[in-house]
Amino acid sequence: MKYNIEIPSIDALHIIRGKSKGRVSKITNEQYYHIDVFYTILNMQMQELNSRFSETTTDFLLGVACLNPSDSFSNFDKKKILRMAQLYPDDFDDLAIKALACKLDTFIANVVDGVRLSNISGLTELSKKLVQTKNHLSFAHLHQLLKLAFIVPISTTTIERVFFTMKFIKTKLRNKISYEFLNNTVVAYFDIDLFKTL
Repeated sequence: MKYNIEIPSIDALHIIRGKSKGRVSKITNEQYYHIDVFYTILNMQMQELNSRFSETTTDFLLGVACLNPSDSFSNFDKKKILRMAQLYPDDFDDLAIKALACKLDTFIANVVDGVRLSNISGLTELSKKLVQTKNHLSFAHLHQLLKLAFIVPISTTTIERVFFTMKFIKTKLRNKISYEFLNNTVVAYFDIDLFKTL
């Protein structure tokens, strides 16, 4: 109202800009914004997410989300957790995955229903409770998955920090740095406290 912007009626026919006025649109404004605009934006966002996250990363993140104990494991999905375990063939061979499948059923049926593991809100708290109640021995494969879920974000963050740091070190003025010198400079930048003592 303040800027005299015309607000079209949602039920009116959509006016196609740039076309002759004799050609009338067969769709309403609601259909246009809902289908042509909204769905197009959603598709663009999905393509962006798919380009940023590989299938492996998505499987890992979905597996971690299924391990989340909030709301009494409301996100629990055994298939997604087993898919996450399959991403680590060094830690989970076929026999270990079968054992994990059996233990997940037991875990949800017995342990979660118990008072000791109800009312926990995060993966850290779940891991602590498993150790405190000595259930980490009975559910060793599940505890191993929880440890993997804790390690990956830390290693990913370290890699992100290295690439972020490289932006400061390898600038346009220094774009002909050899790889050996670049590696040494990055190490020196990260261990700055150590180099200050030298």
